[in-house]
Amino acid sequence: MASWLAIDPFLAGEGAVLDVRSPAEFAQGHIPGARNLPLFSDLERAEVGLTYKQRGSQQAVQAGLALVGPNLAALGEGLLAHHQAAPGGPLRIHCWRGGMRSASVGWLAETLGLSVQLLEGGYKAYRRWVLARFEHPWPLMLLGGRTGTGKTDLLLELARRGVAVVDLEGLAHHRGSSFGGLGLPPQPSNEHYENRLAAALVSCAGARAIWLEAESAQVGRCRIPASLWRQMQSAAVLEIRRPMGERLRRLVAVYGVQEPEALAEATRRIARRLGPERTQAALAAIERSDWSEACRWMLDYYDRCYDHELERQRQRPEPGALHHSLDLHDWDEERSATWLLDQDLVKGEGEIGGSA
Repeated sequence: MASWLAIDPFLAGEGAVLDVRSPAEFAQGHIPGARNLPLFSDLERAEVGLTYKQRGSQQAVQAGLALVGPNLAALGEGLLAHHQAAPGGPLRIHCWRGGMRSASVGWLAETLGLSVQLLEGGYKAYRRWVLARFEHPWPLMLLGGRTGTGKTDLLLELARRGVAVVDLEGLAHHRGSSFGGLGLPPQPSNEHYENRLAAALVSCAGARAIWLEAESAQVGRCRIPASLWRQMQSAAVLEIRRPMGERLRRLVAVYGVQEPEALAEATRRIARRLGPERTQAALAAIERSDWSEACRWMLDYYDRCYDHELERQRQRPEPGALHHSLDLHDWDEERSATWLLDQDLVKGEGEIGGSA
């Protein structure tokens, strides 16, 4: 008989996680790593829901049975395929509230001789768990710096070396700014961004320091949860600095390979903030494929924004985060990460400050 588990043991288990909600529900947000095996299509779910409202529970169940009956064999094949693809544990199945959809698919899986675990409270319980993670106090450390200093690349290198890192931009599929989505996959919904962020934080549990990039509250269309953002505002910041030539080189490497029209469109989106002179100069540079000159005009604007935000933080009436700076010159990520690790600056143990 299928066992019902609370959220923590459910997530800690082994075996495939199957989300039997409709494709639209799954696309809006799901447990990271879960696979969608919908009991109903989006239209079928709407039809059953309308029957429930108009004719009651019994008729809705009958409507659901009529829809599912012809698809039972295909559902069974899906269950067997997911079980074979992720051996080593029972199928972990859930729906929205831990109701009839997950119980029905669980019954079918058991009929096929498969071991099954069901989630008490369903995806709704999981969402409560996600939001609670952001209320938990985390040992956050922020890596700051102007545009083009390679903050994300350095964090990823540190992560490869075992440092606890949460990649806010990677999880959002966005680098920030008007240009941040160029060349990247579509962004997740804000709900699913929260799901991915909570999973990343939990994977760092026990670390003495968890490093994030010093972001604004908005990463493209994704928003950092308010409770986590408040913790970031009071976290210590290590600002890395690099020469202008090195920053331009890094930006050209990222954006010089993008479609010129996409770059021009992103420039037009911030024309009011850039001002007419900088906008026209940047667009002209893009048109003649002078990526370094185009990036130079952008940096003029973004550096002003960075300096303004930094000054605002330092003038807050409440005690702000400790802010230290470090020159990394034109070092690549490997050399920079090695130096930081040698100085114990990224494990929550060393003193931050000075020049490399």
